[in-house]
Amino acid sequence: MTNPPERTWTIAELADEFGVTHRSLRHYEDLGMLGPERVGSARVYHRSDRIRLQLILRGRRLGMSLPQIRTIVTMYDQPPGEIGQLEYLLGELADRRADLEQRRRDLEQSLAELDEIEARCRADLDRLRRP
Repeated sequence: MTNPPERTWTIAELADEFGVTHRSLRHYEDLGMLGPERVGSARVYHRSDRIRLQLILRGRRLGMSLPQIRTIVTMYDQPPGEIGQLEYLLGELADRRADLEQRRRDLEQSLAELDEIEARCRADLDRLRRP
């Protein structure tokens, strides 16, 4: 019994599914983050490319740079392999978490300052409106 052929995707199918442009996919390819097969002039994306694209987009949503994401994505296929990939990713996640937590503290402080200024402005306005 033969195995069914592996599912593949065209550039248009992947772009549509993930809401990215063809240019973005070609850029990720140029950076070595995706490696579609070439059939003539067409790109044929395999399951591994689709998984890599999911990882790239997740990394972007988390605010990681493309060089950081490229390191994470390409580590899987090279020494130190999956263990090194996961250890590196944990370090990057810790750094990203610390950055986001600092931003949250900064936002909370800014909101508190806005509340204080707003309260003073309303109090001044009430005082000025009283006869």
